[in-house]
Amino acid sequence: MNPRLQERYEKEILPQLQEKLGRKNRLSLPKLEKIVVSMGVGSAMTDKKHLEEAVSAMAEITGQKPMVCKARKSVAAFKLREGVAIGCKVTLRGERMYEFLDRLISMALPRVRDFRGLKRNAFDGNGNYSLGLTEQLVFPELNPDKYTRTQGMNIALCCSTKSNEESRELLLGFGMPFQTDETAA
Repeated sequence: MNPRLQERYEKEILPQLQEKLGRKNRLSLPKLEKIVVSMGVGSAMTDKKHLEEAVSAMAEITGQKPMVCKARKSVAAFKLREGVAIGCKVTLRGERMYEFLDRLISMALPRVRDFRGLKRNAFDGNGNYSLGLTEQLVFPELNPDKYTRTQGMNIALCCSTKSNEESRELLLGFGMPFQTDETAA
């Protein structure tokens, strides 16, 4: 069975985008290609347990085993050596991507403290949207007793289009809670 957001994309969002953008070809319309979730764990240099904790939390959140990222360069100011594990990331595609986006929009973002909407201009100029969460415990899958250390994460939504406006329309169709002009001011 297809995820709820994937069915919504095919049945509701695509026809709306065709009408708004004035295109007949469905393949030329923007679509979500992948979601990259990453955590930088700077404290992993001193305590390896912090990285293991972040990897297990990300595996629970995304339902996929994270890839551990190592430092590419040595930076003396940060006491960082080349090849030391300092983070992890997961690339979600297909059904898992839609399931994660659904949980992010409907459950995690409303649980963020003092949430007033996502910034409308956090696009990178190529149609990709990035957001950061300050703690991973906004996802209800995580047990707060098991994960006592607060750990932030970055989430990048990669779209097929090169236009920020088209990507914004696509994400609005999915129900992304962007700030309105009144809440931004």
